[in-house]
Amino acid sequence: MQITRGKIATAQKIVVFGPEGVGKTTFAAQFPEPVFIDTEGSTNNLDVARLQKPSSWSMLLEQIGFVKKNKPCKTLVIDTIDWAERLCIEFVCERSKKESITKFGYGEGFIQLEEEFGKFLNRLSDLIEVGINVVLTAHAKIAKFEQPDEFGAYDRWELKLGNKTTAKTSSLVKEWADMLLFANYKTVSVATDDKGTKFKGQGKKRVMYTSHHPAWDAKNRHGLPEELPFDYMQIAHCIPGSNAVVSSQVSEQKIPVNTSDVVSATEELVPQHKDFSASVTPTTPGDGNPFLQPEGSGPGAPKQEQPTYEQAGIKTTAQLEAQPADSYVLSPGIPKALADLMKIHRVSPGELQMVVAKKGYYPIQTPIEKYDPDFISGVLVGAWPQVQSIIMESRGKDTSF
Repeated sequence: MQITRGKIATAQKIVVFGPEGVGKTTFAAQFPEPVFIDTEGSTNNLDVARLQKPSSWSMLLEQIGFVKKNKPCKTLVIDTIDWAERLCIEFVCERSKKESITKFGYGEGFIQLEEEFGKFLNRLSDLIEVGINVVLTAHAKIAKFEQPDEFGAYDRWELKLGNKTTAKTSSLVKEWADMLLFANYKTVSVATDDKGTKFKGQGKKRVMYTSHHPAWDAKNRHGLPEELPFDYMQIAHCIPGSNAVVSSQVSEQKIPVNTSDVVSATEELVPQHKDFSASVTPTTPGDGNPFLQPEGSGPGAPKQEQPTYEQAGIKTTAQLEAQPADSYVLSPGIPKALADLMKIHRVSPGELQMVVAKKGYYPIQTPIEKYDPDFISGVLVGAWPQVQSIIMESRGKDTSF
């Protein structure tokens, strides 16, 4: 056992929230060597480094795994976290075949949402352990708040997360953060008549609040003043690596990706998150993920012998890796959420069709575009780590790879 004293300089977990247009994205772009995961397309007019906009919850988790594996930045920015929550809600609904998070009954949907979001925050904490700052931006909303020991309610600014009182994602994010900053325009009321009965709001100054107030949530662990100009330099001394801060005019760069590295990064994540798909409504007899069922057990399993990779005309791994990234084009009929995941791992349509056929869901000749949309979203996208793992295993078994 060892006892240590003094401050320990570690990467920081920061949440910045405020009304639209206050400058959250520009503020986040000033952190040390940032890379953005832009969930809503708000960085299109900024010259910053960014990963592809995630089209599914699985893809967002893949991107976090890639950052942890390759360390391409000193700060990962997710802009915004409330749009990322939408992807999580879609994931929870699709794997249980529900039309809405409210259709589960007795708050079960929000319990599952809280569990998935908690795992997501744990993955972000893994980045802190390898020295990468994490910045989450979020929109703000005005909500009614009632003190449990007082009468009456009043308005306050809240994170735009969890639109229902049974949702706990907002509380999880606030607890997770080392620094919760509320940014807003400082507005003052000015009388417009001599009697002081009519007022109008004035003020264009942008400020950030660092401590709790009845009108908003905020916190910090660095002894910052309660109110500061909304300028990154006001908190730069709290962020490791700020002596090498790159301005928001960062030139966009393409990060070279080694396919095998991305694959191995995904394989590392699979055993940690098998429970992500544990509650997927199986389309085959038995419990658990349908892609973990024995081969040929899917509904309508074809009785015919499946062709080999060579007979199916599937390209080898070397051929796939030799293709320039820009030339790897999938059919526009494949849903974007699935197509994005296939591109990340260089999975060809033939490979996916082969695995689906071996599992007994569709014959090898069935184009992906003809698959049932619920099967694509709930099984292929919702359980992508397992699907991709089986594809990699199949590559190893086939002598042509």
